[in-house]
Amino acid sequence: MADFFCLAQSNDMVIEDFEPSYINQPGHEYPMVNSQGRVRTKIFAPDAKYVKLDIGGVKYDMVKDEEGMWTGVSDPQDIGFHYYQLNIDGASVPDPGAMLFFGACRWGSGIEIPSNDQVIFAVKNVPHGHVHEIRFPSKSSQKTLRAFVYTPPGYEKEISKRYPVLYLQHGYCENETSWPNQGHANFIMDNLIAEGKAKPFIVVMAYGMTNEIEFGRLRDFDILPFQSVLVNDLIPYIDSNFRTLANQENRAMAGLSMGGFETRLISLNRTDLFSYLGLFSGGVYRPGDFKEYETLKLVFISCGSKENPEWVKKAVNELKNAGYHAVSYISDGTAHEFHTWRRSLYQFAQLLFK
Repeated sequence: MADFFCLAQSNDMVIEDFEPSYINQPGHEYPMVNSQGRVRTKIFAPDAKYVKLDIGGVKYDMVKDEEGMWTGVSDPQDIGFHYYQLNIDGASVPDPGAMLFFGACRWGSGIEIPSNDQVIFAVKNVPHGHVHEIRFPSKSSQKTLRAFVYTPPGYEKEISKRYPVLYLQHGYCENETSWPNQGHANFIMDNLIAEGKAKPFIVVMAYGMTNEIEFGRLRDFDILPFQSVLVNDLIPYIDSNFRTLANQENRAMAGLSMGGFETRLISLNRTDLFSYLGLFSGGVYRPGDFKEYETLKLVFISCGSKENPEWVKKAVNELKNAGYHAVSYISDGTAHEFHTWRRSLYQFAQLLFK
């Protein structure tokens, strides 16, 4: 009984050391985060009948004061980035105090639960690369499509130098903005390059056409339309418009969640394209997958410790025993979420093109 009381008390006790989230809209005090990882938010809705804070798959009742201001607090959340929303009388809407990010198949609110390794994507006083927004013609889709391209520090000055390329994919219900915005891929790369931990290379982040199917029908996803865009349109455009080392030896592909699933399918369909492969919470490879993959240099498989780490470790051990250069990485204390994937990119990037 004493143990039960202590547990209940620790779960119910809210430490009042809340501070504004650093990704709030300018001038907004809320949402806030405390040292427990709880989220507190407020919204003025005097005519609303009820308001809920919807985060982490749980809805928390908010309480209205006499002036019509609603306040709500969540349970402790895992460290890292989380999508959330407010539910007002049944309508799910963004929190007006938070910055907007594309995820969960919509532009909505995002919040960061501080971690002790945020330094990996901090904006430091180091040379910075550039993130280019490009529009490229796609004969495969008969559209003009958008992608974001990170070029490393010095790219504009060292005009005789050519660079390897990583094609980096987002997950389901995200898009090409996700890695630059909530993933901070460019700052991760800037810091690694400045510390001499990673070679400078280009990163291409494109829409993987993953959101064309409904949730629950992911098994119906057809990789061929995106594979055609990637192989026939995007890679040739990048090689023609950026100073790339345009060969398999200097080309990598990786993705998070469904982007990892895409990476797996395309890499096995087209074994001539990539020498470095990364799956971040996106399934595993087996030794039998690579019977016809003669130029494979690295297989990197990762997930959060709250996902299925033993599955990842087992798959990588099987690959190692079969003679492949395989690396596993388990993100401590995280689940199927962006901090797992930021950490994964941080680890993966250090192994590329060496």
